[in-house]
Amino acid sequence: MLTLTNFWTTLKRTYLLVMAPATTRILRCDPASILFHTDRDDPEITCPETLSALKTASHHLVDLSEPVAFPTETVYGLGAMALSTPAASKIFTTKGRPADNPLIVHVSSFTMLRSLLPQGYVLPKTYQALIKHFWPGALTLLFPRDPITVPTIITAGHSSVAIRMPSHPVARALIAVANTPLAAPSANSSGKPSPTRAEHVFQDLDGKISIILDGGPCDVGLESTVVDGLHEDGKLRILRPGGVTVESIRRALEDEILDSKEIPEVLVHRRDYADEGLEQAPTTPGMKYRHYAPSVPLTLLMTSSCPPSGEPTISTSDLFDSLKTDPPVKVGILAPTDSALWNMLPSDGFEWIHYPLGPADEPAVYAHRLFNGLITLEKQGVDRMLIEEIKEDQEGLAVMNRVRKAAGNVLWVVNS
Repeated sequence: MLTLTNFWTTLKRTYLLVMAPATTRILRCDPASILFHTDRDDPEITCPETLSALKTASHHLVDLSEPVAFPTETVYGLGAMALSTPAASKIFTTKGRPADNPLIVHVSSFTMLRSLLPQGYVLPKTYQALIKHFWPGALTLLFPRDPITVPTIITAGHSSVAIRMPSHPVARALIAVANTPLAAPSANSSGKPSPTRAEHVFQDLDGKISIILDGGPCDVGLESTVVDGLHEDGKLRILRPGGVTVESIRRALEDEILDSKEIPEVLVHRRDYADEGLEQAPTTPGMKYRHYAPSVPLTLLMTSSCPPSGEPTISTSDLFDSLKTDPPVKVGILAPTDSALWNMLPSDGFEWIHYPLGPADEPAVYAHRLFNGLITLEKQGVDRMLIEEIKEDQEGLAVMNRVRKAAGNVLWVVNS
């Protein structure tokens, strides 16, 4: 006869087997052991440990239809089979991601790219130029969606699909070994800062996924640039600034398109044009929802830009006075290494945790350190964070795009 004690023991055992989170394993991969040759699509992998890790991750992706975290040159991604609706749906449930937020599809070869595109589609000159200069790399392009091949869950029902070819050897090798395109947003809970190291993924998604491939820190540190070149007017629209700068895109077009009359205008969303309809029904990630936010309040300090007409300003002394508490508040501050702010921080009433982001005139360094800074300060238990603006050119455009989405409020600061 089943006693009450035996019943609860059986129930508990069943829960542990079925409902309890999986054990998350971190598998090390050596990017230097992976080589892609120009005359073949599959990589040469010289490290047995790396090959074993890639095969294990491929098994979870393909045979078990489970999402796997892996490094890219931009941020760590949470990948699943892009052509399988059940597999891709697990990305949304794992991250807590809204269903109307599209996914970017990652490919390992031009053969794989062509398999996703509608029959007879010809790449425009602009795309040929950008692919020549930036693929593999941190550039995502919008293509017409083939409804027979690409599920609607990937595109949130749109007629276009975002595709890129990552340059990180581990990312590209994983896609090649799995032999299937992977949909992969950042490997974090929706809304949090994007992970740029394997330990960031583990801190956030431990128990929610089975495998994290550790390929070291990400080189770029920000998500890819997303370009839409599908409009009839021929203009290129940058929907999300990222690892490939607007300036480098313009140079690539000028280098490859000899007739200056055929070089398209490059427009940046929210800077050069507005599209409310696109923001409500985005064709690419990072446009509609608040993203990248730490769990504590983050304030953006505008210290060099001129405030808009009618916008109130605050002096540095009043700013610091407004933050004082008893006992002292623990404040994390992110700013350029050569910022004047470092010499203005009052010691009385504060515990400051510094995270320098690199020289102000090196925005690529600022970009590389941004997400790691937010995650590091959060882990150190700060009560709030302050982050100083950076000039919005080169990688600084993408940095400020992310910071504005992460910050809960913006203050226009004047020296006092």
